[in-house]
Amino acid sequence: MKPTNKGRDARNPSQAPPAGRQEPPRRKSLEQSLDQRRAAHAWNAVQEMGKSPDAKAAGDFAGHAKKLPMRIRAAGLGQALAFVAAKAKARDAKNAKPGLVALLETLNCWVLDQRELRTTSAGDDPHALIQEITSRDSAFLKRATAETMSYLLWLNRFAEAEGLRGSDEDAA
Repeated sequence: MKPTNKGRDARNPSQAPPAGRQEPPRRKSLEQSLDQRRAAHAWNAVQEMGKSPDAKAAGDFAGHAKKLPMRIRAAGLGQALAFVAAKAKARDAKNAKPGLVALLETLNCWVLDQRELRTTSAGDDPHALIQEITSRDSAFLKRATAETMSYLLWLNRFAEAEGLRGSDEDAA
């Protein structure tokens, strides 16, 4: 059988289009994809934590971010965030964990503000995502969970790339 021109791959420059037919010009998208925006936001968050003079806070941020996807799979988004919020809360100012508060605020900022899913006016409350989860329907929970998991992929990759490592003291 003789090969035909019909199966040509337009992306392969070694295979020219048939005579008389020109390829349409390719448009370059000026808008970033959702995944690129996730990556940029996560990169900025990791860079900010990396600049923190408190190495323990950066370690808490990275360590709990790394464990969070498994906690979400095991218990669900609401319970996983409640666990981080409980660990962030201190009985006194000396034991406060600003890295965990920063993790909650980072997730709030991306899921609620950047993805425009916020319906309450909780402002900078680190519990805003938890409040949204408890007050909205199951469709919101599914969307917030998927978005959080996708975002955490980037956050964890960048934290590891920047050398932010969590301590194993909070392995629970």
